[in-house]
Amino acid sequence: MVAMLKRILVAVAVLVVVAAAAFFVLAPGYVERALNPLRMPAEGWPVSNEAQALHDRLVIGDWHSDALLWDRDILRRANRGHTDVPRLIEGNVAVQVFTTVTKSPRGQNYDQNSTEAADNITPLFMGQLRPVRSWFSLRERALVQAEALARAAEEAPDRLRLIRTRGDLQAVLDARAGGQPVLGALLGSEGGHPLEGDIANLDVLHEAGFRLIGLTHFFDNELGGSLHGEGGSGSGLSDFGRQVVQAMIDRGMVIDLAHASPLMVQDVLAIPEARPILSHTGIHGHCGSARNLDDDLVRQIAAKGGVIGIGFWADVVCGATPAHVAEAIVAAIDLVGEDHVSLGSDYDGSVGVPFDAANLVALTQALMDEGLSEDQIAKVMGANMIRYLNETLPEA
Repeated sequence: MVAMLKRILVAVAVLVVVAAAAFFVLAPGYVERALNPLRMPAEGWPVSNEAQALHDRLVIGDWHSDALLWDRDILRRANRGHTDVPRLIEGNVAVQVFTTVTKSPRGQNYDQNSTEAADNITPLFMGQLRPVRSWFSLRERALVQAEALARAAEEAPDRLRLIRTRGDLQAVLDARAGGQPVLGALLGSEGGHPLEGDIANLDVLHEAGFRLIGLTHFFDNELGGSLHGEGGSGSGLSDFGRQVVQAMIDRGMVIDLAHASPLMVQDVLAIPEARPILSHTGIHGHCGSARNLDDDLVRQIAAKGGVIGIGFWADVVCGATPAHVAEAIVAAIDLVGEDHVSLGSDYDGSVGVPFDAANLVALTQALMDEGLSEDQIAKVMGANMIRYLNETLPEA
């Protein structure tokens, strides 16, 4: 009887171990597939030879991918999500901003989120078995993702290089012009909450390679109000936020207002040297989503020399095809001019998109179908972003 009980206990223990292993191996991938669908026909979108030839000549840049959140090896082509290095290179992308996501409120929405709401990212990091130091610290959570990108660049410098300065950017562009299919990666933070209210942490993030910080995400934080926070338009830039913005300007970092409240946008624009961007958005006059900032504020951002990254998901472009994304880009050009529009896909950001990075040529085709000139398409697809980075990043 005792021997039988021991065998039963061993069998149960084995089942528990197998079940736990299956959960940690399979669950994160299941979650990512559910949250990042690819809504593309099995045969792909139709692309002409003329569009493919133009696409192959372009220097392409995108302001926003959350691929680092999902703890997969970005050097290997995945069968889920929207970006990895092989697919970005196949899509002829020269520069990709990889953002680190560190906190997301339970029940996240575009209208109002509580700072105190339960966090979705903590259980995801636990389920992915990320380092324990990242489970309860937003700063460490950002650094763990930064370290993953740095390791990938060290492992495959012929395919992936980190961009910290204008010199780094130019080296990537020169290598590509010489025929080397290399991707330049710029590191960003989705919200300033990894600073944890301490300006000294800006130096920590900067040293780790961060060159772009979105001031807020889906909730108000120590820097000020979110477009989707409890304070709404009544919460602007805090004193700490002003300190951070000035320090970012001094370091040649990109200030991103993609999730900022209207009052925070106005407060940042009032700082003389500030030249912020909107990394991933739509145009409210074209698609009246609560996610899209008021058109007048978007104009003001462009007027200070910023660029507007147009997203690829239905909530901001009011449609789920390449044509809908192209229509939003045309609306942006009509609003702020062709020199201030760029790409801000929100790839891998818990959104569905009509094409992944490997099939980005579908957008080139859609822009041609909208009647944009080759010069306009070149600006939107990357030239405007590259110009902005050359004007903003430190020289060395």
